[in-house]
Amino acid sequence: MILIGTGSELHLCTEAAEKLRGEGKKVRVVSLVCWELFEEQDAAYQESVLPKAVTKRLAVEAGSTFGWSKYVGTEGGTIGIDRFGVSAPGGLAMEKFGFTVDNVVAKAKAL
Repeated sequence: MILIGTGSELHLCTEAAEKLRGEGKKVRVVSLVCWELFEEQDAAYQESVLPKAVTKRLAVEAGSTFGWSKYVGTEGGTIGIDRFGVSAPGGLAMEKFGFTVDNVVAKAKAL
């Protein structure tokens, strides 16, 4: 499977990947911080980063999940915020929205 993180969410993906690898899963972590730059790369490079054969993909984005379907495909998933935010301390808000290592692991396993 491929876990895709952007910026501050990347650490959740790397920590989740370690847990999943500990359970015998094959996991790649990709930092995809700019769709436009990725799209400018040739097809061979894009395939080397996001191989079409790997359909279990999870994108973690502390923002809208709009547009991620292009990269996670029909068998993938996303963790994001598709509604207006909340008023709470940052760490608590992120936890409530599912931005935890345990949630990334659970969502990845559910793919």
